[in-house]
Amino acid sequence: MTNHIDDILAPLNPLDPRECAGYRLVARLGEGGMGTVYLSHTRGGQPVAFKVIRREYGQDPDFRRRFEQEVRAARRVQGYHLVPVVDHDTSGELPWIASEFVPGLSLADALAAHGPLPLPAVLQLVGCTAKALGSIHAADVVHRDLKPANVLLSSTGPYVIDFGIAQAADATQLTRSGGVIGTPQYMSPEHALGEPVGAAGDVFALGLIAAVAATGRHPYGEGGATALGVRIANTDRTPPDLSGYPAALRTVLERCLTADPTDRIGTDELARLCEQAAERPLRAFDGWLPAPLAERIAHREAAAAHPPTPTRPDTAAHLAGQPTVTAPPRPRAAPTPPPAAAAPPASGRTRPALLAAAAVAAVALAVVVTWTLARPDAGADDDPQAGPTGGSAKPTATDDPTGAPSDAPSDPASPRQPTYTAVFKDKPLTLRAPAWNSGTHVDLDAPKVFPDGEIGEDEGMELTYQDWSDHDLRFLTPVGRSAGRTPEACRTGVDTDTLPAAVPGAQLEKGTTLTEGTVLCTVTSDNNLAMLRITEVVPSTDEGLSSDMPDYVTSLTLWQISE
Repeated sequence: MTNHIDDILAPLNPLDPRECAGYRLVARLGEGGMGTVYLSHTRGGQPVAFKVIRREYGQDPDFRRRFEQEVRAARRVQGYHLVPVVDHDTSGELPWIASEFVPGLSLADALAAHGPLPLPAVLQLVGCTAKALGSIHAADVVHRDLKPANVLLSSTGPYVIDFGIAQAADATQLTRSGGVIGTPQYMSPEHALGEPVGAAGDVFALGLIAAVAATGRHPYGEGGATALGVRIANTDRTPPDLSGYPAALRTVLERCLTADPTDRIGTDELARLCEQAAERPLRAFDGWLPAPLAERIAHREAAAAHPPTPTRPDTAAHLAGQPTVTAPPRPRAAPTPPPAAAAPPASGRTRPALLAAAAVAAVALAVVVTWTLARPDAGADDDPQAGPTGGSAKPTATDDPTGAPSDAPSDPASPRQPTYTAVFKDKPLTLRAPAWNSGTHVDLDAPKVFPDGEIGEDEGMELTYQDWSDHDLRFLTPVGRSAGRTPEACRTGVDTDTLPAAVPGAQLEKGTTLTEGTVLCTVTSDNNLAMLRITEVVPSTDEGLSSDMPDYVTSLTLWQISE
């Protein structure tokens, strides 16, 4: 989904919803053919682009079916240089989809405003995009509509968006007429001819993007989109004109723009080729863009950090039946964890009963809890990025990880608290840095570590330490930092000091985010409470690894939760 922004975020207008499915909407990001996109946040404070699909599409059964299929496929994709889908719902009156928010500038807008990019930037852009395509293809997904508008430029590199999802609307409209879905001037020959499109079709599109980004000139000449699409379809008879392109780039174009898909370069080889030609690591983003373009992106990032105040809703909003939040809800007196359906998970997992099983009172409570935990204007005590001793979590009177009750008197008027029964205590668990193009899945309930796991094989897991395309530590269930080692403090950390859904490898390499003594907690996929205490961080010494991410020696405690 497209989630770039103008220089200033637009405030919500009186007819915009203020909340949807537990997400508080704080600003407008834009409006397109499929619906309106808003800025929102997960429970852990992660910014997301929240797209509410237009009503006419929501009422079309064909659209709902295609949309559900495409979103489920997109959610299998993991890797860097991607804007992943973190949550969605297609069963409600208005379908919606939430993706990670990147306050960047689309390549299309950048080229229109600033002209072609320098050759090193183009090579880095193509190499990183090739890595993103490798992750998409590894999940058995084909983008099918890669174009400059679907590549975001940011201070941390390029990001691929809209891998397949935006096509649901086009497909709904064109299926009966036999039309071809996509953008003609960035199609592969087989796509333009209406033939099956595979991963090699995305590589061809990337070659076209590289040519346009470097010179502003399309390899198939001038003309409208349809005329260019016709020339692309005839590539086997009239190949593209690659004269006039820089020599280093011409090699890339020749390997991408072949008529036969089987002759095209693979994404891994393409990334290596671009890195060699650029003569700098693909992940080195300091000064990777020209100064005027970098300044514009920095301005957007600053604007995104300070969303505007919404326009006060008026009678028209109520007459339109739009939900509103007109005043900050009062926080609860006790940190009783909400029901599973009360707020969206930071990891992006969809809970099937998110709305259907909620009573009116529970929904009202969910809005209060979501606003309290996820508001972007929270004070320092609520900062989800705070260290192990930060946040609003307070240790209880006991520091016994078996869950012995505190001696403090209980308040008979307070809500019923869950009880915790120790399943095991302080089990050793070592999380080793993954090898190149591999991932390690972790099941904290077992407990068991699955090295060399495959993408998509993380069902029932809580963590993935991965180096697919790029590298990070990914949390598959919401993970928070705890200020103590009791189950109560652990659960409070999950609810009030939740980490982002992934910690980038660069932060792990620097050792600034997860340090010795950090206590991580999560409610597992089996609804147990797990506490993972880092006892040692071992720097990488293996020259065979593609990154310098460390090994983590940890101690694991698990409690069974009884509500």
